[in-house]
Amino acid sequence: MPQLNQALTRLFDKHRIVFWYDDKQELWTEFDAADLPGVEKIVLDNNAFAVKYRILRAQPSHKFLLYHAGPPPADLDNWLLDVQLAHGLFRADQTALWLDELGLGFEFAEVVEPHVEFFRATRRRETLAQMLKPDDTPRQVLLKMLAVSAGAEPRLDDILENLLADLAVTKDERIRLIERCALDKVLWTQLDRAFGYTSDTPGLRDFVIALFNAVYRQRLGGPSRLNNDAVVFFKRWKDSVRHQAAFETLSAQCAPVLGIEQDLAQRQTRDLVDLDLFELIDRKILSDLVRDVANRTLAAGACTQWVRQRRQSHWYARYEHPYEAVEIAARLLTFLDTVDLTVRSLSDGIQQYAAVWCQADQLYRQFIYHTRQSGQPTLLAALAEQVENQYTTNFLLKLNDRWQPWVDACTRWEAAPIMAQQEFYAKCVRPFLTKGNKVFVVISDALRYEIGEELLRRIRQEDRYDATLTPALATLPSYTQLGMAALLPHTQLTLANDGAGTVLVDGLSSQGTENRQNILEQTRQGRALAIKAGDLLALGRDESRALIRDYEVVYVYHNRIDAIGDKRETEERVFDEVELALDELILIIKKLANANANNLFVTADHGFIHQQRALEETDFLAGEPGGSQITWRNRRFVLGQGLHASPSFKHFTAQAVGLQGETELLLPKSINRLRVRGAGSRYVHGGAALQEVVIPVIQINKKRQSDVTTVDVDILRSGNAKISTGQLAVAFYQTQPVTEKVQPRTLRAGLYTAAGVLISDQHTVTFDMPSENARERELRVQFVLTRQADAANNQDVILRLDERVPDTSHYQEYKTVRYQLRRSFTSDFDF
Repeated sequence: MPQLNQALTRLFDKHRIVFWYDDKQELWTEFDAADLPGVEKIVLDNNAFAVKYRILRAQPSHKFLLYHAGPPPADLDNWLLDVQLAHGLFRADQTALWLDELGLGFEFAEVVEPHVEFFRATRRRETLAQMLKPDDTPRQVLLKMLAVSAGAEPRLDDILENLLADLAVTKDERIRLIERCALDKVLWTQLDRAFGYTSDTPGLRDFVIALFNAVYRQRLGGPSRLNNDAVVFFKRWKDSVRHQAAFETLSAQCAPVLGIEQDLAQRQTRDLVDLDLFELIDRKILSDLVRDVANRTLAAGACTQWVRQRRQSHWYARYEHPYEAVEIAARLLTFLDTVDLTVRSLSDGIQQYAAVWCQADQLYRQFIYHTRQSGQPTLLAALAEQVENQYTTNFLLKLNDRWQPWVDACTRWEAAPIMAQQEFYAKCVRPFLTKGNKVFVVISDALRYEIGEELLRRIRQEDRYDATLTPALATLPSYTQLGMAALLPHTQLTLANDGAGTVLVDGLSSQGTENRQNILEQTRQGRALAIKAGDLLALGRDESRALIRDYEVVYVYHNRIDAIGDKRETEERVFDEVELALDELILIIKKLANANANNLFVTADHGFIHQQRALEETDFLAGEPGGSQITWRNRRFVLGQGLHASPSFKHFTAQAVGLQGETELLLPKSINRLRVRGAGSRYVHGGAALQEVVIPVIQINKKRQSDVTTVDVDILRSGNAKISTGQLAVAFYQTQPVTEKVQPRTLRAGLYTAAGVLISDQHTVTFDMPSENARERELRVQFVLTRQADAANNQDVILRLDERVPDTSHYQEYKTVRYQLRRSFTSDFDF
C-alpha cells in the first residue's frame, strides 16, 4: 500500500519511534507488508516492558515501528505512555491518511471528519494542499475548503462573488458541492461573522435579498440588518467589471421582491442621486427630471448638478443619452427665458449670434441628437414637445423675424467689419502664400457656425493644438455651389443661366472637385491641390507628407452633413451626422498637422436651418414667386430674371450680393419655406437666416510643447481631524474649472492604515466640473469603515487619493490627509 508506506516514511522523518494502534484489527496484512528501510517492526503483545528496555536502552538510536492489534490501553495500564507521548503516533484510518497527505496534525481531525465528501476527490485534496500554510487554524482550513469548492481564492469575498455569479445564471454546481460536503453551515457562519447575516432559512438567494435590502436602507439613512463590511463588499462587487452582469441580474431579481418601485414612488430625487443599487432608481430620477424640466419647476443648475452626480453611477452608461438630453433641455429652456434677441444692425446681429445666440442652436441640436440616441421617445415626449415649441417659436422664428428688417434694408450684402465669404482667400490664404508659407483649407459642407464652435472646443482639447474662431458672412443665396466657389481665389463670380445653379469663377465652372482643382492650379501654377476628405484619409503616412511637401495650397472637401440633410429620406438624421462629421474633422486636422501642415483653416460653404418636428402649413409661404423667367428654385431661394418684388420675399440683384450677371434672387423672409415637390422641408438652406449665413472660420496651429493640464483636487478638512463613528464624510474641492486646456481628473479614494491596509470602501470620483463658481466645484463623498478599522483604533489613519498610471492597471499616490481614529466602544452598538 504505497500511500501507507509514504505516510509512515513522513512520520519517521520526524520521529525515531512510531506507534501504530490497529483499533479495528484489520490492518495486520498492511503492517506485515510495510517495507521501511532502516526501520525495525515490533508487535506489541504483552511485551511492553521488554520492548521499552530494547528501544530506549539496548538500541537507543534505532528506528522502531510498534504495532498493536487493537486500541491503545488505558493510560494507567500503558507501560509505554511516556514513549508514546514523546514520539509519533500513526493512525491508518482514512481520516488520518488524508491528514497526513495534507501535512496536517491529528488536531485537524475535527475539520476532516464532518466533511468526508470533500476529501474523497483527489483533485480537491491536491488544490487544498496548495493553499495550506503551516500556521493555518482549523477555521482557515475550512475557509480554504470553501474556496476550493467555489473555485475561488481563499477569501470570503471571492468565494461569495463566484457563488453569486452562479446564482445569476441559475447554475448550482458549486453551491450543491458545498452542501454535499457539509460546508454550507461553514459558509453561513462565515457570513454571520463577516457581515452579520443570520436567517432561519439561510441560502444564497436569501442572502442576496438581505444584502440589497440592507444596503438600500442604509444608504437612505435607515436601519440595516447587516454591518458596514457588507456595505463595503456590496460596493466592491457592484463596481467590479468581472461581476457586473451578475450584479445587474440579481439587482433586477431583488427589486420586485423588495418592492423597490413602490418605495421609490415615495422618494424625492435629491434623496436618490447618490444611489445606484437598482436600475429603477435611474428610471425614477429620469422620469422626475423630465417632468420637472418640462414643467419648468427645476432650475438648470440643479438639473446639471444631479446629472453630473449620476455620471458616477453604475447605470449611467445605459442612460447616458436621456440624462444628457434632459440636462441640455434644462439649459436651453433657461437660456431662452433670459436671452435678449434685440438686433441693432446687420453686423451686430452676426456678432451677437456668434457670441451668444448660436448657443440655442447648439443646445437644440445636442438635445435632438441625445433624444434620438436614447431610444426613449415616450419618456422624453413631453419634454421634446416643450423644447421644440420654445426653440421654434421663441428663438428661431423670433430671432429671424427681428433680423429680417436689417436684411430688408440691405442694398448690398455686406456687414463690415464681418469678413465676407468672398474675401476668405484674399484675407486668410493669400497672406501666407505671399510670405512663402503653405496653407491648408478644410471646407466642410453645411458646417454652420454653432457646429464650428463645438469643433473649436474639441480641437483645443487636443494636446498641443490651439485654434481661434471668427464668424464670416456667407454669400447669397447660401447654397453649396456658390459657397464653394466664393472660397476659391477669384476676381468675379457669376451665376450661370443654366437652370442648375452652376457658378463660374472668372469664367470657369466651379462645379465638382476637378473643376476646383483647375481653378486653384491657375492661381498657383501647379502647386495647388483640391482633394476629397475620404481620399485624404486614405493616404498613408509617406503619401501625406509628400502631399504637404509638394503643394503650396491644398483644399480638402468634406461632405457629411449636407449629404444627409439635403435628402428628404434622411434629413431627420442630420444631427446624428453632425457628430460623425465632428469626429471625422478631428481626424482630418490631425492627419494634416502630423504631416507637418502648419497653417490650417476649417470653414464652410453655408449653414442651415433644421427643425426636427414636421412643419405646419403656416411654415410655408402662401404665395408663389413670379417673374419673366425662373431658372431655379428650392425651399429657400429662387433664381431667375425679371423676378417680381413681393412682401413675402427679399429681392436682390446679382450685383447687390457681389455677383456678376443678370440673375436676380428672391429669398423667403425669416424662416419661411417655398413648396417644392419631392424636397425635404425640415433641413433647408439658401436663404438669409442667421443660421444659414453665419459661417465659421477656424484657424488652427499645433504647438511644439504640451499645453494640456489636469485639474487639481484638494481635500477639505474641517478643524476636527478625528473619526469617531463608522462613517466619514469628506469634501473634495476641484481647484479650477475644467476648460479645453484644463482637463478632468479621475481619482480613487479610500481610508488606509499607516501600513497601507484598506479600512473603508473605495470611491472612484471624476472631477470634471466646468463651473466658475467655486462652491459648485465641491464634491462630498461618504466613506464606510470596515471592521478592519478596529485594529487601527487610537491610531492615525490616512485618507488617500490615488491616480491610475496611464495605460496600466497600477495606481500612484496623488494626495493624502491624516485623521485620528478614535472610536468609542459605544459605536459598536446599534441602539
